[in-house]
Amino acid sequence: MNNNEIEQIVKQVLAGMQGTSSNAAPKAAGPVPKSARVAMLTGIEKFELQEYPIPEIGDDDMLVKVEGCGVCGTDAHEYKRDPFGLIPVVLGHEGTGEIVKLGKNVKKDSAGKSLSVGDKIVTSVTLKDDPEITMLDLNKQNVGGADVYGLLPDDSTHFNGWFADYIVIKKGASVFNVSDLDLDSRILIEPCAVLIHAVERAKTTGILRFNSRVVVQGCGPIGLICIAVLRTMGIENITAVDGEQKRLDFAKRMGADKTVNFKDYSGIEALSGAVADSFSGHLADFAFQCTGSPVAHSNIYKFIRSGGGLCELGFFINGGDAQINPHFDLCSKEITLVGSWVYTLRDYATTFDFLKRAIAIGLPIKELITHKYPLEKINDAFVTNVKMEGLKIAVVNE
Repeated sequence: MNNNEIEQIVKQVLAGMQGTSSNAAPKAAGPVPKSARVAMLTGIEKFELQEYPIPEIGDDDMLVKVEGCGVCGTDAHEYKRDPFGLIPVVLGHEGTGEIVKLGKNVKKDSAGKSLSVGDKIVTSVTLKDDPEITMLDLNKQNVGGADVYGLLPDDSTHFNGWFADYIVIKKGASVFNVSDLDLDSRILIEPCAVLIHAVERAKTTGILRFNSRVVVQGCGPIGLICIAVLRTMGIENITAVDGEQKRLDFAKRMGADKTVNFKDYSGIEALSGAVADSFSGHLADFAFQCTGSPVAHSNIYKFIRSGGGLCELGFFINGGDAQINPHFDLCSKEITLVGSWVYTLRDYATTFDFLKRAIAIGLPIKELITHKYPLEKINDAFVTNVKMEGLKIAVVNE
């Protein structure tokens, strides 16, 4: 061995000690299998478990062992009709898991918190170098136009969604270290971020205050989380409207003061009267419409006082047109209307504190997860979701 070869070996050893070797292998925690399963949606209402080799990760990527993922309404729409034209696709974007391999260039999460093998993470979106989506700017735009793991067409990686044993997170993804939250809380982060954003949008009207009379229409997971967010803010005068008594009962546990079952009333006048009665004869100062029903959207204006406000957040896909009377519903009452869709990155990070606060004041936020299924039972999980037999359905890897 000549002096030049010895010099090169010494340089490589020193560089490796400093963590700067160009050939440094990704950090790893324990044995990782050579292959793993994904739940591939191969047709309408048909998942198939498929096994693929786990690819090598790059210097800017990470491999995450999936611990659990919630079933979103968007997942259910794709499962039933493929409205986004994604099939074949590995769904699941409400997921969380443990980092098992970490590329050498990955040091911090999107909020500047350090990342290491063994940390628990969630993802939000893949930013695609969009300058309008930033962590620190509160006022640019939501992340609705960005790519999302779990809504990406299948490719050679395959591990692109959280309904799987593992997921490969690539450069450009927003990632958050949530090791201080338990599994159920982590599964709920994504839908909770939707409501943090909606309430922040509502606050821009200047109408939503501590003493506001607030009506929340729709007590699925979104409406129930909405109630919880309002309650953690100190708003107590909340009326929940839905047609299922079990959900209304849960709404009271989440912080609603009164409930109105629309099935008990015939016609919008009687229903709006019931809402007013719940507020001692007053209409609501502010309303959140969480159903995705055009009829419900048309009705909710009747629940709001003159000069009041409305946040519409129920339409995550095209649910059809709603009929309103612009004069009576908007203009003469001077309703302030804001729309809300997904979230900003800052809202996502704020959600972590909301979850801790909700749990601390005794709200049963984690009881939103009513059903858990293993990956091999994912078809059953989606049938349960479509039949609306529970609230939040989750696929959990034991």
